[in-house]
Amino acid sequence: MESSDPDGPQAPRPALGRDSVQVPDDHDFQNFRAECEAEAGWNLTYSKGGLGVWVQAVELDRPLHKIKCRMECRDVPAETVYDVLHDIEYRKKWDSNVIETFDIARLTVNADVGYYSWRCPKPLKNRDVITLRSWLPMGADYIIMNYSVKHPKYPPRKDLVRAVSIQTGYLIQSTGPKNSVITYLAQVDPKGSLPKWVVNKSSQFLAPKAMKKMYKACMKYPEWKQKHQPHFKPWLHPEQSPLPSVALSELSVQHADSLENIDESTVAESRDERGAGGEGSDDDSSLN
Repeated sequence: MESSDPDGPQAPRPALGRDSVQVPDDHDFQNFRAECEAEAGWNLTYSKGGLGVWVQAVELDRPLHKIKCRMECRDVPAETVYDVLHDIEYRKKWDSNVIETFDIARLTVNADVGYYSWRCPKPLKNRDVITLRSWLPMGADYIIMNYSVKHPKYPPRKDLVRAVSIQTGYLIQSTGPKNSVITYLAQVDPKGSLPKWVVNKSSQFLAPKAMKKMYKACMKYPEWKQKHQPHFKPWLHPEQSPLPSVALSELSVQHADSLENIDESTVAESRDERGAGGEGSDDDSSLN
C-alpha cells in the first residue's frame, strides 16, 4: 500500500491519476463516504419525491463534471440495494442502458475487474469502461466504488469510445429495517467534448430516471432472486466466485490523456431523444 496521501482527506487516491493500480483501503472508503455526505461546492439541479441531483464542475476547460444523486428507498433495506448493485445477471434485466457487462477477474475477496458498455443519448457514440471495483460493508451501511484500469486482453474497441471513471460509486445507508438511502457519486471523463444539452439532460432527466429505475428493480429483486440461484451471492460469499484471479501487476492505470478525444460538441439532440424527455413510465416487463 501507499504511504500517506499528500493531498489530504479531500482527495481519495483513485480520483487522482495515480501511477500504479492499488486496491482501495479503509482510508479510501472513508474519503469516498465523506465526499458523498459533503454539501459544500455542490449545485442542486433536481429535487423531487425524495430524489436529489447535484453537480459540480471540476475543470472549466474540460467536460469533466462530478454528479451526485441521493434517493430515499422506502420499503427496500440496505442489504437489498447492495445485492442489486452487485448482481450482474439482474443488471442485464433492469438496466436499459447496458449494452454488455461482465466480470473479468478477481483481485481480492472484495475487489474485482469488470467491463461495462452503455448506450448514450442519440446521436452520440456509445461508451465503455474497464474498472477496478471494490466494496466494503460498514456496519449497517455499504460502499461500492470503482476507478478505471487497463487490462491487456480488453483494449479500446473501434465501435465504442473508451471513457474513464476517475471515481464512481455508491454509498448505501440503512435508515431502518426496511428503509435505506442510496447516494451515487460519479466523476467520469467521457473522452470527448460533449454538447451542453447532454450535461443538462444527464443531471435533470437521465440521472433521476436511472435512479428511479434502480429503485423499481430493488423492489422486485427478492422475488426475482428466488427464481435465479437464490443462494449464489459471491459478493457476500467469496468462496462462490467462479472468476479467475488476476495480479495487480497485470493491470495499469487508465489515464484519460492516453485515450482519443471525440469532439461531439456540435452534435444536436435527435428528435427521438427530445421526444423521450418526459418522465414517462418505464417498461418493467423484463424484471418479471
